[in-house]
Amino acid sequence: MNQSHSLTLNDEFDGDTLHEECGVFGILGHDDASTLTALGLHALQHRGQEAAGIVSFDGLRFHSERHMGLVGDHYTNPTTLARLPGNISIGHNRYSTTGEVALRNVQPLFAELEVGGIAIAHNGNFTNGLTLRRQLIAGGAICQSTSDTEVVLHLIARSRYTSTADRFIDAIRQMEGGYSMLAMTRTKLIAARDPTGIRPLVMGELDGKPIFASETCALDIIGAKFIRDVENGEVIICEIQPDGSISIDARKAGNGQPERLCLFEYVYFARPDSVVGGRSVYVARKNMGINLAKEAPVDADVVVPVPDGGTPAALGYAQESGIPFEYGIIRNHYVGRTFIEPTQQIRAFGVKLKHSANRAMIEGKRVVLVDDSVVRGTTSLKIVQMIRDAGAKEVHLRVASPMIYYPDFYGIDTPDREKLLANQYDSLEAMCKYIGADSLEFLSINGLYRAVGGEDRNDARPQFTDHYFTGDYPTRLLDKDGETMGRKVSLLATNG
Repeated sequence: MNQSHSLTLNDEFDGDTLHEECGVFGILGHDDASTLTALGLHALQHRGQEAAGIVSFDGLRFHSERHMGLVGDHYTNPTTLARLPGNISIGHNRYSTTGEVALRNVQPLFAELEVGGIAIAHNGNFTNGLTLRRQLIAGGAICQSTSDTEVVLHLIARSRYTSTADRFIDAIRQMEGGYSMLAMTRTKLIAARDPTGIRPLVMGELDGKPIFASETCALDIIGAKFIRDVENGEVIICEIQPDGSISIDARKAGNGQPERLCLFEYVYFARPDSVVGGRSVYVARKNMGINLAKEAPVDADVVVPVPDGGTPAALGYAQESGIPFEYGIIRNHYVGRTFIEPTQQIRAFGVKLKHSANRAMIEGKRVVLVDDSVVRGTTSLKIVQMIRDAGAKEVHLRVASPMIYYPDFYGIDTPDREKLLANQYDSLEAMCKYIGADSLEFLSINGLYRAVGGEDRNDARPQFTDHYFTGDYPTRLLDKDGETMGRKVSLLATNG
């Protein structure tokens, strides 16, 4: 596939949303390992739509299928799955935040090491990945990708420990940032979560076989039982024994600090039917809307969500306020990323290619428009105008999360700080005027904390990762502080 990248129709609009980097899934000891992995990745498709990969082991050799595009574009084909035999498998959905969009960066990445073959997939971002890459290359390492996952493979290869598990732990102890990671050898499935617990990872079981996935929705799709969350800083090593039984060894590789899950898992990223950190994502989002209605009430006739992310919060807002909920915007789910050539005339259609106003529910009414978040504000501007064009008397925008002031370095693709709406205007009134709404209000940070965790933010020891709202980064930012976070690495155009 040609990796040269040109602007597509939706790049303009997708640039005003946040993207999670990846989703991971792995299973050990099951005869249908690859098929189950494909199904798990399908449930995690929302976490990354650029590419998907699966690696399996059949007792003799490793097999790899990595493709650009959606899971359903490739892994529904029985021929493809037939090329992934074996009872061990890990898979990965990718949305790139580190490295260019290219097949060489599609995970899982595989390497043949002194201790045998190993495949690795991870969700998140290492905040010292480029610093370590530079040190490795200076020491003679040869990097085949621009993915920071490859750094882990090099660290495993250079470790002086004997076993793969010990080498893996030795490697991740050198990594900083937010991540959940799966590794696979001939007999082992290894799961790890960063010491702060920024990125989620759950453990499940199907027919007595261990499974790991980014979210519980991936367990639900295959009928697996949820066992528990992988703890922050924990490494779980599952290994097939000579008698066919599976041993499970849980170790702590972190430094014992409190967990701080990423709040954006609840605001935006995780599927509503998932349970993250023991909390229903749907309930948390509905609570955000309830708290928003308490903090920012308005006289109106109808509550309208910006689909799909704003729907649970809009339901909560309507429930608390007593204002009727209606689907005033209908989303078109079938617009692909390269739907049509992006001529200026087509661009003028704006968000209408993805969202259409339901005039019957809007015309002549005072509308409360509820969205989950606002990044640059360009999409909000277009949606507000679309609602006005459909005959709304008033449009009041309510956002079910605080203003985003700071960029992310843990796997969320965020614009540069100066491009964030909150940093472009010095007042809420100025933002509101730019967007074109009659009023604009955001959920407070304590309103968000109460919606998710049931209590206000502990400023001395925050319960969640919330730096995009507060500037309080939970780890060192070695690459950024060393001015290598945005440093360009060499790009190679490939056809493979």
